[in-house]
Amino acid sequence: MRKAFIFITILHSVASYAQTVEPDTISAQQLDEVVVKGDKPKIKGEDGIMVVDLPGIVKDKPVSNILEALGYLPGVTNNNGIIGLTGASNVTIILNGELTNMPLGNLYQLLYNTPVDRLKNVEIMYSAPAKYHVNGAVINVVLKTPTPLDGLQGQLRTGYNQAHYGSYGGVLAATFAIKDWTFDLNYGLTRSKSWSREETWSNHLYDGNRTMIEDDMRRIGQNWSNSIFTSISWKTLKLTYNGQLISDSKSRGFSSGTLGNYTTSSKMLSPVSYHNLSMRYTAPFGMAIGAEYALYSEKRSQTLFKDSDYVLSSENHQEIDRWHVYVDQQHPIGNWQLNYGMEYQHSKDHSSQHYALSANTDFDDILNEDVASLYVGTQRSFEWGLSFNVSAKGEYYHNKFQHNWNLIPQLGATYYKTPNSIFQLNLNTQRIYPSYWELHGGTSHIDDYSTVIGNPELQPYIQYDAQFNYILRQKYVATLYFQYGDKTTVQLPYQSPESPNLIYQTINMNFERVVGLNFYAPFGVGYIWNATASANVMNRQAKANHFHDISFDNCKWIFYGSLSNSFKFSQNSPVSVSVDFSYISPSLQGIADMSGIWRIDAGVKWQFGKKRCCEFDLKADDIFNKWSPTMTINNTGQDYRMKVRDMTRNLKLTFIWRFNGFKPKDNNIDTSRFGTGK
Repeated sequence: MRKAFIFITILHSVASYAQTVEPDTISAQQLDEVVVKGDKPKIKGEDGIMVVDLPGIVKDKPVSNILEALGYLPGVTNNNGIIGLTGASNVTIILNGELTNMPLGNLYQLLYNTPVDRLKNVEIMYSAPAKYHVNGAVINVVLKTPTPLDGLQGQLRTGYNQAHYGSYGGVLAATFAIKDWTFDLNYGLTRSKSWSREETWSNHLYDGNRTMIEDDMRRIGQNWSNSIFTSISWKTLKLTYNGQLISDSKSRGFSSGTLGNYTTSSKMLSPVSYHNLSMRYTAPFGMAIGAEYALYSEKRSQTLFKDSDYVLSSENHQEIDRWHVYVDQQHPIGNWQLNYGMEYQHSKDHSSQHYALSANTDFDDILNEDVASLYVGTQRSFEWGLSFNVSAKGEYYHNKFQHNWNLIPQLGATYYKTPNSIFQLNLNTQRIYPSYWELHGGTSHIDDYSTVIGNPELQPYIQYDAQFNYILRQKYVATLYFQYGDKTTVQLPYQSPESPNLIYQTINMNFERVVGLNFYAPFGVGYIWNATASANVMNRQAKANHFHDISFDNCKWIFYGSLSNSFKFSQNSPVSVSVDFSYISPSLQGIADMSGIWRIDAGVKWQFGKKRCCEFDLKADDIFNKWSPTMTINNTGQDYRMKVRDMTRNLKLTFIWRFNGFKPKDNNIDTSRFGTGK
């Protein structure tokens, strides 16, 4: 849990993407004695939206699913499955222009289970129009639509991942279309086992004296995960079910150090379940109506021992019911398009925490949340090169702690006279809400010294983002960006001056400001070598007048660089090789300073069989196991250091069998907040 807030915040702003762009050569056309050749554009721009030919970018990469493929987009990071976008404070992933209100872990599992061969293209929106019902940046994954001519098509995929422990799983993905009906099925089964390690040195000041408290924490976790996604479409009516069931989920933590030997044991008392049912209807006159229901349930127990002596135990339970409905309408008015609509979301979070042999306060609480909004927007393209979309949304938010009105404006614009030079400007603002569990104020114990405490006084914060993109020759991208989070949140360790306790609690800072410049440049030598270089230079500042009872103002220049390479032995070679390099200079997170990290990845992709229906992918990530930082806090009496020693090195072997389609093509012309473990 402590690792998550280290990596996510760094990589959210730092563009740790390892992309490879290989020109997809259009077949030469013989016109008498004239031979015409061209490269398929990899990046297009319109209305402030960047459309990327991601299938063409990753076709020689050892990539088998959409989640892995997203890391090769311009400006996108994929750090062990955590997706970020350079210049955006956060990013939402949607499918085919439709928002899926599922927990992030479930969404990532769905993307992991979806074959990369289903991918048509990807749209990057730094400022999504309000009609998508998303605030801020969006990655829209556009999938191919099956037709009756395709019949039944799909693929079977199985894989093994060796890190400290081995994990394995399989996926079945299939589509079928007949007349006006379309069917989509995606099922995955995974057995995961994880390992992590952290060493900490806490020079703790309390009662006027300093005491060095050392600790070596190792964690082991395992579970079975069943996930299913299925949809049925009839003409313009679509019904979708997405669910996940996690069973045999348990973890153990082993802590040894100054205060003794501790063991924490956590297990699910019943399977973690998530069910999501949605319906969408699109009328011929431009109206879209949608409704969605989600049910999430989790019940876990935690026990803490010192040596063999029982210290305490707790039971956490969370059940969330959430309804979401919306109506959208589009009208063409001459050369303009008018969009307007409304949405309403109600959620009921019933959470509880009960302790045994502990002075911690129990709670059993129901938190109701309502969000309602109205929006209006328009878009227009002019013959002289300008296209834009602009919208404004009024939002009302209410729970028992607070209620407020928000105005959320958005602008996305593109200008180009020729495709060789494209300019894009994006502006947006959004309000970020805390997780349900944190608002209940529960307490979780890492050991007898370190605790994670919720915060009922945690406030949502307002995030302002602006980006200016310059796209050269539909290949090279430069992005100048600015981010400002007013009352942004952070979770970091704090040494209590009153007792020997280390406290992890999410709090509101004054602000966090980031300004940076990112470059993305593909190059290479024919089909033999194709590479992508990326560089991001940014200045980051975090300030808090009240971080518990101290203050800080931390500012630093940060550099990120990467080089991604693909090699082929011949133009039609069934084998391709990739080697990727990434580096992040020393950075910061709130009051903490983070050390520099680097990694080298390598992989081999081999396609074989009839029409290359089979594929083996072998990939080694972080070969030298260097993608783990050291966190240091030395400010206003706080003296703390944590070294993450996770096994980030891992070896992945994947086998794919495609049946009746989902085949790779050389010339694919483009036609176009849950959980208690906080």
